[in-house]
Amino acid sequence: MKKTKYIFAIITFLMSFGCALFIANSMFGNIIFGTRAVSILDKIQESDMIFQTSQSRQSEAIRIATNSKFSHCGIVFIEKGKKYVFEAVQPVKYTPIEAWINRGKEGHFVVTRIKNASLLLNPQKVQKMKDYANLLQNKDYDHYFEWSDDKIYCSELVWKIYKNGAGIELCPLQKLKNFNLKDPKVQVLLTERYGNTIPLNESVIAPSNLKHSNIVTTIIDTY
Repeated sequence: MKKTKYIFAIITFLMSFGCALFIANSMFGNIIFGTRAVSILDKIQESDMIFQTSQSRQSEAIRIATNSKFSHCGIVFIEKGKKYVFEAVQPVKYTPIEAWINRGKEGHFVVTRIKNASLLLNPQKVQKMKDYANLLQNKDYDHYFEWSDDKIYCSELVWKIYKNGAGIELCPLQKLKNFNLKDPKVQVLLTERYGNTIPLNESVIAPSNLKHSNIVTTIIDTY
């Protein structure tokens, strides 16, 4: 009888302790077990590329034109121990990675990394990438997707940082005419931007081209 009471007391204690942990975990931001977001973000390294479905006005047209769920991307850099996404919005800037993720549709994102990154991207190479990136900081966003450094759009920014900072071409450039431009929603965007003179032979690069590059591998996919 005493043995039964002893076992019952142990079970009761364990259940009570478990409930207390669950309540504390809920009230204090999962400080005991850690949150899913923190464990995922810990996997991200400097120079990783990050993609999302943005909620901007042009997002749907970009996704249709490029046959992809991604409409925005950036590159991850670390400043004073904190991770930021260097991105081309208005203007080109550093955004805390948590804020960047939360801004995307339903908080979903994908992270890719160049293959053999530990060999190809030593600290000196990464610093050159950051130095080049800083030259582009505060530039205006390029609504016309022109291949110049006067203004910059998101995937152009990432491609040029790798090319000019590390000497790595992530993927071949495309021509605007290579994308799906016949959809009515895409046509509306093109007309708004270019009128009747669409620069079909303009060199461009899309987030989907970077995501599906042959020299990168996917590290995180929350979709």
